[in-house]
Amino acid sequence: MQALLTIARAIDRFTEFVGKSVMWLILVAVLVSAINAIIRKLFNMSSNAWLELQWYLYGAAFMLAAANTLSRNEHIRIDIFYASRSRKTQNWIDLFGHLFFLLPFVALMTWMLVPYMLDAIRTGQISTNAGGLLIWPARAILLAGFVLLLLQALAEIVKKIAVIQGLIEDPHSFVTAQEAAERESKAMAEALLTAGKDKA
Repeated sequence: MQALLTIARAIDRFTEFVGKSVMWLILVAVLVSAINAIIRKLFNMSSNAWLELQWYLYGAAFMLAAANTLSRNEHIRIDIFYASRSRKTQNWIDLFGHLFFLLPFVALMTWMLVPYMLDAIRTGQISTNAGGLLIWPARAILLAGFVLLLLQALAEIVKKIAVIQGLIEDPHSFVTAQEAAERESKAMAEALLTAGKDKA
């Protein structure tokens, strides 16, 4: 199990590096959008390639950061049932969800996206929009995102089993939205009191 945990931690570090790196793609997308708008207004020129490049950049930021989001336990969940359970039960729910829902889904998507991307490369497929970009980079981004998500799903399963067995500390103590709001309110109240005392 220790060897699996070492691999899981390496996957965590890698997906964190990728997640933090791709956030810069949002800035690049904003710059592309701004440059495109300026050129269109000043010179009455534009191209669908600029618009598609923005979609590629946003898509890459979303897809390539998904694994890091899962690693940080910041993915969206419906916590009506989940939040009222003990942390031990929550860990079992997470393990069940990862094994029987997340893992099969990302494995299937990865398996299906390989020929999907290779077909676009083989045929040299181009966007149907006038002046559009090649299709295969977008499909490669999809594939890369699901490969990372597959690796992270495996890492999460290993970590959940280790937590349940008591081999490691729980890296994520679940906080409900109400608890998070109460903590934030308390922190804001303390900050206001401190600011008031400083003025006095």
